[in-house]
Amino acid sequence: MIEGRTVAVVIPAYRVERTIAGVVREMPDFVDRIIVVDDASPDTTSEVVGALGEARLRLVRHSRNLGVGGAMATGFGVALEVGSDLVVKCDGDGQMDPRDIGALLRPILADRAEYSKGCRFHHFRDLSAMPRARLGGNIALTFLTKFASGYWHVLDPQNGFVAIRGDVLRRLPLERLARGYFFENDMLIRLNALEARVEDVPLPSRYGDETSSLRPGRALVEFPFRLVGGFFRRLFWRYLFYDVSPVALFFLSGTILFLFGTIFGAYHWIRNAPRNVPTPTGTVMAAAMPIILGFQLILQAIVLDVQNSPRAGSDRRGDRTD
Repeated sequence: MIEGRTVAVVIPAYRVERTIAGVVREMPDFVDRIIVVDDASPDTTSEVVGALGEARLRLVRHSRNLGVGGAMATGFGVALEVGSDLVVKCDGDGQMDPRDIGALLRPILADRAEYSKGCRFHHFRDLSAMPRARLGGNIALTFLTKFASGYWHVLDPQNGFVAIRGDVLRRLPLERLARGYFFENDMLIRLNALEARVEDVPLPSRYGDETSSLRPGRALVEFPFRLVGGFFRRLFWRYLFYDVSPVALFFLSGTILFLFGTIFGAYHWIRNAPRNVPTPTGTVMAAAMPIILGFQLILQAIVLDVQNSPRAGSDRRGDRTD
């Protein structure tokens, strides 16, 4: 317990037989529950965990692999069942230092945020220790996730070292959370719809000889499509369902105008260019004006979305349901 609040740490475990024992042993004394979710790991992860003899430990085993998001949905459910006030996600591969959990919880305890997350990008000296492919993928996904989630001030969205207030976690549809490595991005998108405040906590990661199951190349192909879908879901819930906002109106009308102008102009260019026939000035203007106006509306929508981003210390309390 920390400052009168109970703390549960959820550890999704898959192929971590060599590191999981060290992670559990490093858990701070203020952690009340340690929930390890063996996601149908084919190694001896469960046996290692079972032999630790840790009184705070609870082991849950999946009969089939559900991915990190599926493991976290199970772990979150257990944490809520036991009435945890604060819930932390800490991976079992040893890249996250459990001794940093206190720092991770500080923004929530100070009532500056409902959700806090580690951020490796604040430690420039430590960035050189991150594998190049992983670093490049994280930078690209950061910009895409800013747009999709609406948390324009948040860095390193792929960082899985996170903490959340229990009452806010109860408002999330755990059964609909993304099951794979898109889990962290999906959490941010759903939290924005609740207007939950999010704060980055500068925390370095520890890199050893472990192998990450996340493939940056595959993520850069798969994630953008899911982020686009998440963006439109967030746009509907936050700016249309809960409250009709200029953000949705500007973005939707701007997108329609921009697409119309682009398609209309491309059609006439493709039709006239092979015949060396000049496109009439009126046709050019009919294509250019919707593009210009649509771009301005989209840009204004983005500016308003940035201004509406729930930030640490604001008066938003994450009291909506999704």
